Amino acid sequence: MASLPQEPTQDLAKRSFWMPGNYVPTVHRTQQSYRACNDLVACFTERASVERQYAQQLSQWSSKWKAIVDSRPLYGSLMTAWQSFFTSTERLSALHLSISQSLVAEEGVRVKTWQRETFPKKLFCGFRESYDNNASFSRVQKPWNKKLTKLEKARATYHKCCQKEQSAMDKEKQANDAENWSPEKKQKVTEARELATDAKEKARERYEKLLEDVTSYTPRYMEEMEVIFEQSQEEERKRISFLKQAFLSIHRHLDVTNNDSVKEVYNELHQTLMAINEEEDLKWWKNNHGPGMLTNWPKIQEWVPPVKKLKRKKREQKGKEGRPVMIGGVKVRALYDYTGEEGDELSFKAGEEFLKVEEEDDQGWCRGVLSGGKEGFYPANYVELVQ
Repeated sequence: MASLPQEPTQDLAKRSFWMPGNYVPTVHRTQQSYRACNDLVACFTERASVERQYAQQLSQWSSKWKAIVDSRPLYGSLMTAWQSFFTSTERLSALHLSISQSLVAEEGVRVKTWQRETFPKKLFCGFRESYDNNASFSRVQKPWNKKLTKLEKARATYHKCCQKEQSAMDKEKQANDAENWSPEKKQKVTEARELATDAKEKARERYEKLLEDVTSYTPRYMEEMEVIFEQSQEEERKRISFLKQAFLSIHRHLDVTNNDSVKEVYNELHQTLMAINEEEDLKWWKNNHGPGMLTNWPKIQEWVPPVKKLKRKKREQKGKEGRPVMIGGVKVRALYDYTGEEGDELSFKAGEEFLKVEEEDDQGWCRGVLSGGKEGFYPANYVELVQ
């Protein structure tokens, strides 16, 4: 049995049924089913032409050789045996001509009639089912989309405030370390940092509030979307069931096999047709274009400060500059996850504690030693001192 088409795995969350506008493939499924009916009729109309041509060729072959054999000096049972080939061929020709007529007059007409009854059109708007489904999905997603848009704006604002606060903290640290700055100037820098911190906290509060709103609305949104989706599934179930019966009916016309080898071919075809499974098809659609798809529901995305990369040449010179080393080291705690990109950089998780053994350089890097004994560089703004 042929397997269902495989869907690409990348960006599943972005292509998820739940995300705004991603219900469109389900809406378009109606139009695709309509086109499949056209293809089905065209396909087996062409097969009918092949059957008719084959019947004509059989008849022409039989007539030609029957006349020749009748003039040959054979007699008795040998002549009868030879002539029986032509009799059976004429019967086979009539059978294939009947198949040709049935494929067009019976199956073709049946599919076309069902197609007209099943796919009523709405003036200037395509199929009524597609129009109604699109309107229903759009209506349900409108408030959800508005909430997501507000949430995304709040997230961007929060991250921007985090960045501003980090810049203010860096300036405050610089001011505190500078001996030639006046107390008034340092006070202004501190006040600027406090304002930035206050703005960040307010932005985070709004972000959390909007996220809570989206989260509380999600069950209702999912329920309404699934109601519309299941209505579409039921219509598709009827179409799959009809097309299955159409295939089986066409198979009955074509299955005229008598010898074992041909029987085997048609038996395999019959098994494939009998293996059509509405539930499996619907389940696949649901998992790839419907509620069964994976997605990443909105959640807080913490801001992580950027890392200033240390050029390789400067890093190699650092060991030669004789920077001051701390005896015994100072314990620090990681604020964020960090994965070293160079062989001489440390990797650690947020909350992990280790020793700082060398002061920060002019590019914002320190040397440290992990609990396992590995020594290397790490960004200074990714840790805090353990009191």
